[in-house]
Amino acid sequence: MQWTVTYSRKAAKQRQRLPVKVQAILDALILDIQNNGPVRGNWSNYSKLSGTNHHCHLKKGNPTFVAIWREANKEIKIVEFTYAGTHEKAPY
Repeated sequence: MQWTVTYSRKAAKQRQRLPVKVQAILDALILDIQNNGPVRGNWSNYSKLSGTNHHCHLKKGNPTFVAIWREANKEIKIVEFTYAGTHEKAPY
């Protein structure tokens, strides 16, 4: 069974403002989460922030782009992206 991935309203708007190359990386991350779940230890620069919150640096450098998501419901398997943007403004 696949995981359902959704964006918060804010994260959907932030995704549209990302560079095209970073959007493609984010799309690949979402496909991986849909197929394999929210814990993505196989991605470099991934870490678990707390019990249900996760983040991954999509592109290191200047600026660094990061995605933050949380597991909303394990039984129904929903993952919600809450932030997609630069590292400086990330709500850790």
